[in-house]
Amino acid sequence: MKTLLRGRVLTFHADPADTADNHRFWEDGAILIEDGRIEAVGDHADLRHHDATEIDHRPNLILPGFIDPHIHFPQVQVIASWGEQLLDWLNTYTFPAELKFASPEHAAHMADRFLGLLLAHGTTTASTFCSVHPASAEALFAAADARGMAMVAGKVMMDRNAPDGLRDTAQQGYDDSRALIDRWHGRGRLRYAITPRFAITSTPEQLQAAGALAAEFPDLHIQTHLSENLAEIDFTRELYPEARDYLDIYDRHGLLGPRSLMGHAIHLSDREIARMAETGARAIHCPTSNLFLGSGLFDDHAMREASVVTGVATDVGGGTSYSMLATLSEAYKIAQLNGRRMHPLQAFHWATRGNAIALGMEDEIGAIEPGRHADLVVLDPRATPAMALRAEAARTLAEELFILQIMGDDRAVAQTYVAGKPMGVGDKLR
Repeated sequence: MKTLLRGRVLTFHADPADTADNHRFWEDGAILIEDGRIEAVGDHADLRHHDATEIDHRPNLILPGFIDPHIHFPQVQVIASWGEQLLDWLNTYTFPAELKFASPEHAAHMADRFLGLLLAHGTTTASTFCSVHPASAEALFAAADARGMAMVAGKVMMDRNAPDGLRDTAQQGYDDSRALIDRWHGRGRLRYAITPRFAITSTPEQLQAAGALAAEFPDLHIQTHLSENLAEIDFTRELYPEARDYLDIYDRHGLLGPRSLMGHAIHLSDREIARMAETGARAIHCPTSNLFLGSGLFDDHAMREASVVTGVATDVGGGTSYSMLATLSEAYKIAQLNGRRMHPLQAFHWATRGNAIALGMEDEIGAIEPGRHADLVVLDPRATPAMALRAEAARTLAEELFILQIMGDDRAVAQTYVAGKPMGVGDKLR
């Protein structure tokens, strides 16, 4: 059975920061979908003759589904926890919440809630940190697979500087990760990520075990944290005095490469930036989290100038919203504080094709092109009275996008599609 989605269709084929020829837009467009993949995209007049069930989303915009390359599944009940910086915040709020994920029942319940929130905000793929407990990863993978979602995830490896019940060992971290890889990686649209939480919570022996996994499974993602907070950096250097800098810790253990996702990466030396470019490691910007925890201002322009590929992410629960629209709003403000300009086309490219590139998944998701999975979000720039009033004066596509970026949230998400299937919104969310 074929489906034809009608609406105002926008997709990107290049980064607007690099070239003026960067997107395609059809004012009365259509997307032909069969078996979960895009068969064709173009003007509705050219595609309407197909024998397909038509769904009309006009006058809303249809874009590729949002991609979130750094988010914490066990922190769903930590978001909006008041008043600490990173290390105190972890000990006060995050670690106690993560202890609950030893329960498979709790993990399964939270996995459904977590994915429901992602989909309600238009996010169709995420790179996700689970807790140290294998049950948390099992629950998330099972829930994502049931929905047909493309999901990257891994249980965190952490064998020190964490409470009882929230630590593994170097060997256990390896064994648990290996079992999860065998069970879930490559099943449906699922991918496993080797996930040492960060250098503070891993001994050298555990980072060595993570590096062994990376050598055994070179197609796997690696996700961790890097240079988020100045106190974190100082503590990390105390734990690894032999390292040249924070990045060098991961480098020495074979954890840098094009599938390495380095969350935050704010306070980097010139050497670290150059080494990230050399190895292809990705820097993932987490703007709402960085502002909320007072961590610092990420300079995306400087990273791009150094040829470091970047992504932009929510980082819930340090991040303050599941919405990639809200995330782009704060990224815009951080760019302003850094004296940089971010065009709305650049922002929406970043949250779709740009994040797909950061994950190395641009051949599958992030664009509305034949052969790609039909992961889509339908956005209403007039979703609230205030947005509708502002939209009356909008004259260009860029202006509409900027309204969504600055004023939008889950209320602007009219529908989300995963592999061509509507996921519903609000209380109808599946």
